Amino acid sequence: MQADQTMIVVQLKGGLGNQMFQYACGRAIAYRNNVPLKLDVSAFRWDTLRTYRLSHFNIVEHFAIQEDMRRFFPRHRQVIAWTCGKVRNRWLPYHRRPIVPERQFHFDPEILKVKDDAYLSGYWQCEKYFADVAELIRSEFTFKTEPDEGYKRLLEEMMETNSVSVHIRRGDYVVKPDHGVLGPDYYAGALNFVAQRVAQPRIFVFSDDIAWAKGNLTFPFPAVFIEHNGAERDHEDLRLMRHCKHHVVANSTFSWWGAWLAEWPGQVVVAPKTWFQDPGRSADDVVPERWTKL
Repeated sequence: MQADQTMIVVQLKGGLGNQMFQYACGRAIAYRNNVPLKLDVSAFRWDTLRTYRLSHFNIVEHFAIQEDMRRFFPRHRQVIAWTCGKVRNRWLPYHRRPIVPERQFHFDPEILKVKDDAYLSGYWQCEKYFADVAELIRSEFTFKTEPDEGYKRLLEEMMETNSVSVHIRRGDYVVKPDHGVLGPDYYAGALNFVAQRVAQPRIFVFSDDIAWAKGNLTFPFPAVFIEHNGAERDHEDLRLMRHCKHHVVANSTFSWWGAWLAEWPGQVVVAPKTWFQDPGRSADDVVPERWTKL
């Protein structure tokens, strides 16, 4: 590739669900403009909790190298470059700036206009950023490897029944004031909504705290608790989720992707109306309009 060729670089950070949103947004922009996409994974050098998680998928996986990054963050004359860049960014239209930070949580249509060299930094949690290439994204978020033998029977059961994935996200949400955890009332209401629309639902429960789910939630239908995957095998939970026909998602990008990748005919998806505890952060563009908010 020529050194002066236009490229899109996207910063990856956070957990698997966040990385998938970041990739999808960057990939869509690069695809529309027929330019390469590079992945900046440098943030994980200092993140003691998260690692790069997209290697399990059939994505276009090209990593940004130092030469690529110097387009946006020149190492020589750093103070001058930073000052000039700040002045230039003030006058350039947002979509033409070389460094494009996410400036709002809800959908920003200006991102769709990006064409030149751009370094994307944000979370981009909205399908509108890649809706026009949805099938491309779904095809690339397929798995490189076949499931283990132990999973095949479980996948068959999900395909043969009116399977419903139910995701309970706790973990760091218990202490994070901006997110907050969903309680039994949400899951009771969501499962009642599903039961009115799905005959003989078969529940598959996913959680980072299965013990809490067993002790605090009541499932009025047969339920299978997925307990054998830890943080390093989160992609296997996602593989199982996308084989379910219906979904009760948490306020979590992880179960968001489980439901979005599935896209079964007649799919019922229930998502929480309150995605964030902070009333100043709207989730209107996070949850697709075709899903039901409770």
